[in-house]
Amino acid sequence: MRKGRNGHVKEEKRNENDGMQLKKTIGYFNGVSFIIGSIVGAGIFVSPTGVLQYSLLNVGVALCIWTASGVISLMGSLCYAELGTALPFSGGEYSHIKRALGSPPAFIFIWTAMFTKPASNAARALLFAEYATQPFYGACPVPELLKKCLALAVLWCLGILNGRSVKMAACVQTVFTLLKMVALSVIAIGGIVLLVRGRKENLARFENAFSSEVPDVSQIAEAFFQGLYAYGGWWSLNYMAEEIKNPSRNIPLTVMTALPAVTVFYLMVNISYLTVLTPKEIVSSVAVAVTWADRVIPAVAWIIPLSVAVSIFGALNSSMFTLGRLSYAGSQSGHLPVLISMLNVHCCTPAPAMIFSTIIASIFIIPSDLIALTNYFGFSVWLMIGLTCASLIVLRYREPNLHRPYKVFLPVAFVMVAISLFLVLAPIIWSPKVQYIYAFIFMLGGLLIYLPFVHFKLYFGFVGKITCYLQLLLEVSPKIFKPCAATSQRKFFDPGSRNHEGKHRF
Repeated sequence: MRKGRNGHVKEEKRNENDGMQLKKTIGYFNGVSFIIGSIVGAGIFVSPTGVLQYSLLNVGVALCIWTASGVISLMGSLCYAELGTALPFSGGEYSHIKRALGSPPAFIFIWTAMFTKPASNAARALLFAEYATQPFYGACPVPELLKKCLALAVLWCLGILNGRSVKMAACVQTVFTLLKMVALSVIAIGGIVLLVRGRKENLARFENAFSSEVPDVSQIAEAFFQGLYAYGGWWSLNYMAEEIKNPSRNIPLTVMTALPAVTVFYLMVNISYLTVLTPKEIVSSVAVAVTWADRVIPAVAWIIPLSVAVSIFGALNSSMFTLGRLSYAGSQSGHLPVLISMLNVHCCTPAPAMIFSTIIASIFIIPSDLIALTNYFGFSVWLMIGLTCASLIVLRYREPNLHRPYKVFLPVAFVMVAISLFLVLAPIIWSPKVQYIYAFIFMLGGLLIYLPFVHFKLYFGFVGKITCYLQLLLEVSPKIFKPCAATSQRKFFDPGSRNHEGKHRF
């Protein structure tokens, strides 16, 4: 506002580029909470047996694999940190693959992710419902209908929360991350105390850590699969790069804080388990942390199942947050319906993207058998990680003048590509199953959608009308808007119009 010559107040002309956009509300501490919350789920509490089992109960080898898995995850995070600081856009791997390798690989990524990530969220919600209701049923099984209803309720509560306020979602994530780290600290510190005051047989497990049978190459590879799976989620920060304050500083700093912290906690918790339980007891236990609590703190052993539920809830919140940003980025690029890229006019959050991803996750909960199918898409996670690290290499040579506030040592990217290639091919070669072929066909099947709707810009008029009605109902607007001259209000987007490239968007 400013005064004219006659003293009347005149409204300054709004810049056309001043519009709705995601706000930078995530700081360093929130970023650390999101990464740790994404990584630490139920696995470290329930069943950290895979590494020990495939290590042939060799304690020394198992602890080395836990450490090496943390180092590999840190290497991958540093590669992602360079991409996140140079290209701070929502969407994570999707945005980087599209920039470096083109639109078709990016579409295959989002096509696959729209199947696997909601299924993973559905599995987390069902697991949370299992642990939250089990204390009320004792030794009896929890009714399936109750678990599904509670899982749906949790999904929609978190979906609405993330769609309404980024700050509230970040606060919830911070609180639940602190709670789960307190629970891990109880186990870790309890193990250290018992180790210092421990019996000779407990100390002998570590003094003769490498005395057991040494696993062969294939078994070590399987143990690495289990370890790296436990560290899954280290890539989550890049999905929210557009909302991070001072990304050139906070992204690398966050990564270098969170990954070493998780690695240290994982090692301490495993040492604590091995102090109280024998390797055979750990492998045979259904829930290792619960067995540990029954031995060490039987009076308050109920804390551990509660901690498992808290940990799953925090991981689910983080996963839903990042999935919403992936849908939002895909829609901005024209790979998903345009409505999903719009922001709520009141709180500037990608509410349609959150609703879209929550609906898909809800569909997976109803027939639980669909979740089992996603187990065969495990190789696709490392395929996309490999393509993302390859994108870093491509951009280094193709765009050498791109501003990079942080640069990783380039051989690290080549190592990550090699590791990813190995982790993609190993399960297919060592334990070939026809389901892997189906998964691969499904991934390539995305091109049947890409060609007509994205490449050839096939457009149906009724889609535009539906989009207009939903836009009014949800009170959402495109990221950039122009004020309406007649009403001085935001002008709603016409889905039938053309984008900045002069092309229809699907």
